[in-house]
Amino acid sequence: MHARYNGSDDVEKFRMGLPKTILTEAEYLAFERAAEERHIYVDGEIFAMAGGSDEHADICTNVTVSLSNQLGDGPCRVWSQNSRVRSGPLPKNPRRPAGLYSYPDVVVICDEPKHLDEHRDVLLNPSAIVEVLSDSTEGFDRGLKFARFQKYNPTLTDYILISQDRPQIDHYHREKDGSWKYKCHEGLKAVVKIDSLKCRLKAAEVYKRVKFANEDD
Repeated sequence: MHARYNGSDDVEKFRMGLPKTILTEAEYLAFERAAEERHIYVDGEIFAMAGGSDEHADICTNVTVSLSNQLGDGPCRVWSQNSRVRSGPLPKNPRRPAGLYSYPDVVVICDEPKHLDEHRDVLLNPSAIVEVLSDSTEGFDRGLKFARFQKYNPTLTDYILISQDRPQIDHYHREKDGSWKYKCHEGLKAVVKIDSLKCRLKAAEVYKRVKFANEDD
């Protein structure tokens, strides 16, 4: 049995009190390719992913449609939710794995996709990643996951975090010198400019069909 991963950046809390089964990357991939559920791999341990809310689904769809329409037939393409991304060093010792395999909500790839192996189901070169936050995933998405993306996915230029309980979009952009620039966009009139993709995300479109708790019924 494997613990259900709820997204906290403090991975240790999921390890406490659980029998520890350490898998190599090859063992994880063999397991994952045969599994019905999707699992995150964190340094040898795997965690089943919880299902998303209606709001999560709507936001992911809205972002995918918006970006896909803007990118058109250009060199960049949009993949959503089932795209597995590897973020980690090449293992020096396969019995001491140190890597992350995750399933971002939305991935943009420019140039030809680069894959880990002949199965062509693990992406290595994301250009932009969008994550829709929830109470159970926000810590992990802002913490360990983003740290791994920054360090091990050099092609990544934009990391966008979208809140689903309020109209807020956080945009991280990698500058040419390798530093990251951050901007918070609040409100339904906000527009997120993704210059590297020549795209914009309008908050009103991102949150189409989404109702917030403080809105009137």
